Amino acid sequence: MVVKGLLKFRTNPTIAATGVVVGPLEKKSPFASMFDKVLDDERSEQLTNEKGNAKLVEDACMIALRKAGFVPDDADFLLIGDLINQMTPSNFCASELQIPYVGMFSACATSISSLLTAALLTESGMSTCSIAGASSQHNAVERQFRYPVEYGAQKPATAQWTVTAAGVAAVTPNQVGFPAIVSGTIGRVIDLGMTDPLNMGAAMAPAAADTLERHLNGHGRKAKHYDAIITGDLGKIGFEIYQKLIAKKKIETTNNLRDAGAEFYGGDSDFQAGASGTGCSAAIYFSDVYEKMMQGNYKRVLLIATGSLLSPLSFQQGDTIPCIAHAVELEMK
Repeated sequence: MVVKGLLKFRTNPTIAATGVVVGPLEKKSPFASMFDKVLDDERSEQLTNEKGNAKLVEDACMIALRKAGFVPDDADFLLIGDLINQMTPSNFCASELQIPYVGMFSACATSISSLLTAALLTESGMSTCSIAGASSQHNAVERQFRYPVEYGAQKPATAQWTVTAAGVAAVTPNQVGFPAIVSGTIGRVIDLGMTDPLNMGAAMAPAAADTLERHLNGHGRKAKHYDAIITGDLGKIGFEIYQKLIAKKKIETTNNLRDAGAEFYGGDSDFQAGASGTGCSAAIYFSDVYEKMMQGNYKRVLLIATGSLLSPLSFQQGDTIPCIAHAVELEMK
């Protein structure tokens, strides 16, 4: 069977630097020491949550640029996205940075769809520096998709906590000693009829399993090829379902499976089933995973970011939740 949606990069586009900025509550994360900046104010000292989201991602972009030895004028493309209507935080960030901009939306899979797009632009020779990533802001997202936090609405154990975080990568042509983007797989939209926006992990798990299977089959890989296979924000419940699904597909794994959502808050029960949000996978991928690769602890990793493609409108109209998962393979060169 021919597997569609496969990407192979022969010129080794490189992640030359990353930038991760998170909110004050994210100090509770076991990965907090790896984040570049932890804010003291949820709104980044801005007037609204949405403006705070824009400042959050702007700070992350500037950190990645500085680490890579660039300024905004050096960047060819800005490829970022978030969860707010029409991606207004990303749009306002782009208006400040003045880098040619394409807004990216794959819900919580945006961290990888933006990275793959940056790699394609680099591979084509059209970019010597692209900034790619994603962000989310807890209060803004909760108000849009569920309830304003002021309501104090109680959530079930299946719910996940939207993180306040932005994670971006500076993608350049091949540089030895940095993680290279060697392949990828564009996900298919999987919709198994779930309608509960407070059980996103279960809705997204089938998409993650589908993309993993297609990536392994299409690129001729085995799961044991990777030091780590890390899903985006399935959370504890979704991650358990995902593991059962890949076992049914007879995909043999070692102990190399991880999930950013399940790990982000260290399993603290105050956060129900774990973390979610567009910034969840971006923050872990561009801090913990990137650092492990740079230190030689990981040589090859497969990142599978997951996203639920619902909107407030589709939910209010009683529609089901279509889901997506995109994969990127990184290797130290």
